[in-house]
Amino acid sequence: MIKRIILFIFLISLVLGQKRSPAKYWESLEFKEKVAFVNGVYAAGAKFKFHHKQEVKKQFNQDPNWVEPYYIERFYEIIDEYRSEEVGYNLKILALHMDAFYTNSDNLNIPIMEALRVVSLVQDGEQKTANIRLLRAQHKYNK
Repeated sequence: MIKRIILFIFLISLVLGQKRSPAKYWESLEFKEKVAFVNGVYAAGAKFKFHHKQEVKKQFNQDPNWVEPYYIERFYEIIDEYRSEEVGYNLKILALHMDAFYTNSDNLNIPIMEALRVVSLVQDGEQKTANIRLLRAQHKYNK
């Protein structure tokens, strides 16, 4: 009986899941919350990179022939795409640009993290990479 109830609740939660788009969620946040969100992304990315570098160093420190593979460098580059170097720590600018990003109806269903990535790339002047990311996201999430 309990299994049936749990299954029923699970099925109902799937059917009635979140129907808000990422844009609606972003709009529902206060400006301070938006800035705090962007700050959290910055902090999480920095902490993640630091921890990963420490683990790589622990595992391969004794091997004098070890050369860092390209995929680790690329992994760090991808993490850095979520952080704008031009804006620095003036996160209010990124929050305002995220507001502008979601005013375009083509971007309503793009997840917040992907939107932040595109906005950060644009801020850093990497327009070509930002356009590619944006087109992929629009294609993927606007089906």
